Amino acid sequence: MPPLDGNPIRPDQADRSAADPGHQRRGVPPPSQPAGRLFRAALEWTCANPRPADRHWKFLVAVAALFASAAVPVNLSGADAPLPLPLSEVVLYSNGVGYFQRDGQVDGRAEVDLRFKADNINDLLKSLVVQDLGGGKVSTVTYASRDPLARTLKSFSIDLTANPSLGQLLDQVRGERVEVATPNVLTGTLVGVEKKQEQVGDTRVVEREYLNLLADDGLRSVPMTQVQRVRLLNPQLDQELQQALATLAAGHDTQKKTVAITFDGAGQRKVRVAYILESPVWKTSYRLVLHANEPPFLQGWAIVENTTDDDWTNVRLSLISGRPISFIMDLYQPLYVPRPTVVPELYASLRPQVYDENMAGKPEEETVAAATEMAKRPMFEMMGRAARKVQSLAAAPAIAVAGPAGGVVAGGVFNLQQGVQSLAEALKAGELFQYEIQAPVTLARQKSALLPIVNQPVEGEKLSIYNQAVQAKYPLNGLRLKNTTALNLMQGPITVFDGGLYAGDARIEDLAPGQERLISYALDLKTEVEPQTTSGPEELTSVHIRKGTLLATRKLSETKTYLIRNRDQQAKTVLVEHPFRPDWQLVEPKEPTERTRDVYRFRVKVEPDKTAKLTVREEKQLTEQVRLADTGLDTIQFYLQVRKLSPKLKAALDRVVELRDRLAHTTADRARRERRIGEITQEQGRIRENMARLAQNSELYARYVKKLDQQETELETLRQEIESLRTTEAKQQRELNDYLLNLQVD
Repeated sequence: MPPLDGNPIRPDQADRSAADPGHQRRGVPPPSQPAGRLFRAALEWTCANPRPADRHWKFLVAVAALFASAAVPVNLSGADAPLPLPLSEVVLYSNGVGYFQRDGQVDGRAEVDLRFKADNINDLLKSLVVQDLGGGKVSTVTYASRDPLARTLKSFSIDLTANPSLGQLLDQVRGERVEVATPNVLTGTLVGVEKKQEQVGDTRVVEREYLNLLADDGLRSVPMTQVQRVRLLNPQLDQELQQALATLAAGHDTQKKTVAITFDGAGQRKVRVAYILESPVWKTSYRLVLHANEPPFLQGWAIVENTTDDDWTNVRLSLISGRPISFIMDLYQPLYVPRPTVVPELYASLRPQVYDENMAGKPEEETVAAATEMAKRPMFEMMGRAARKVQSLAAAPAIAVAGPAGGVVAGGVFNLQQGVQSLAEALKAGELFQYEIQAPVTLARQKSALLPIVNQPVEGEKLSIYNQAVQAKYPLNGLRLKNTTALNLMQGPITVFDGGLYAGDARIEDLAPGQERLISYALDLKTEVEPQTTSGPEELTSVHIRKGTLLATRKLSETKTYLIRNRDQQAKTVLVEHPFRPDWQLVEPKEPTERTRDVYRFRVKVEPDKTAKLTVREEKQLTEQVRLADTGLDTIQFYLQVRKLSPKLKAALDRVVELRDRLAHTTADRARRERRIGEITQEQGRIRENMARLAQNSELYARYVKKLDQQETELETLRQEIESLRTTEAKQQRELNDYLLNLQVD
């Protein structure tokens, strides 16, 4: 009979319970207890014999009284008893995970069942931590496999994968002893299921199934339409069928999975289970109250959601800011490696081989000994408490988080500066920052809550913040906020109240204690800014010559003027944001009020109904490199006309021009002669082509011969001149190169 709480007891659990009186299961008395067995027997008898009701229920009441006198608790409602390991601590992180810790008491050998969403099993397998704090040990942690259902069903002797009919099901157990009711009871060995074609009427033919059975009196063929009941007489095969059906039924529940943790020990003792699961990111929102003569007042709230299936009852809650790395790895889904099918080849028998030891590595005995020694070390230390050795099949490093003392959250009216008290205490947790809620938190499942974490005055200065890229005409009302609290303020929205009225919304990034940050919440329509940009002329600041290369430095200047008009009756401080460009140098003012990664900030005080001006001048240096050996002469002539050029530089450039002119003339003379040789060669080709068509004794032929003779003489002269010019050109090039190589002029 299934247990009263609705959870079936597996055969191995029943045997274990009978053998071990200390074995526990929620809400169910162990079968070894006489009162428990008597009550179960009475309940079974009453359910099987519902009439007469009065006599049966009187008997049941009497047995219940006897059971009560034995002081053995039982769950009559069938509902789950309270969890033996309720949630005691929750830590929410800002990266989408949560740490959940359960603490409770067990007695003797106990099994605790926890239910989890199937999607959370991977995180559970990656992070589960189990501790028996009373000297016991964790023997096993079991959970339902996520092997594909079809693959699991195929592992049974009777395959239910393809939703078989009765005939197909019986065909799988051929050769087994069965009992068939037709309605007469027949017992025999199943031969198989035969399909026969039968004619119905004059033209219709149908296919019918017949069950062929070898009975004691011979073979029997029974139509399947007459079969009312079939019972497998092989207990093992019948159990396989029951298990296959149970697996098929369990596959329908894909949302929740049970993880069973078995604690093995003696007596009552404290145990703990902790794990990491996916959880909504906790968020923050702030309220900021501005006063004319008082410091700003900041109130911060943490927004948390309980999306688990458990109510949080008086749990210690901590909130962690930071970005720890977290990922999902599929550890739940069984993985199978595809392997090739190899057909064995037939060879003559081989002699067994003997292989020498690997001299480069450790012997096998040493490796096993080292692994055994590692297994003896403590596996984890959790929550800053003493480390204990745990023998567990599912252990993982714990998370160090301090837990606060207990307390009660009092109700009341929530105002900004009255009736609300911060429940958070700031703690540093390594590279992370922790908000530890001082009072225990109670939050029903699938509910959300606002928890006050900041409620105190802070330092701040009202400003008008102008950035042309944000709003070209008006600045924004803003505040320079300094975090004078002991908490690391997480990013979030800020609702600003000024003079008792809603003034606007702002947004803040993460702000560590002691840091300052600007926030803006509204448009300042009483202040107007007009920016004007002017560019100065390009100025040549310096010219140098280094080894034939002219280095010229130019200076660009740009001036931007911000004309600020204050139409309010109160003096204002305007913070002007000017773009920061790394390749430009700030000249005026000499130093900004502050600089960020992207902007300069300049502080300007503007009196009531007055105008102020801010001038920002920047300069940029440009360096140009000119190779004097091959640049155009017009470029050199440009620099010769610069007034700031020193006489020494002008003389050096004049000498460069002279040397390059002389070299250019020599090169041009050589090029003219080479072109003339090309013209003569082309002309000679035409003459020889014509001479091939003429008689050698003709007058024209004689003229061609004479002309060819003159051209050959000219070609000789041109080749000699070209050779001489090449020698001169090489000499002049060396002279220019040597001059430039040694030229160093400032």
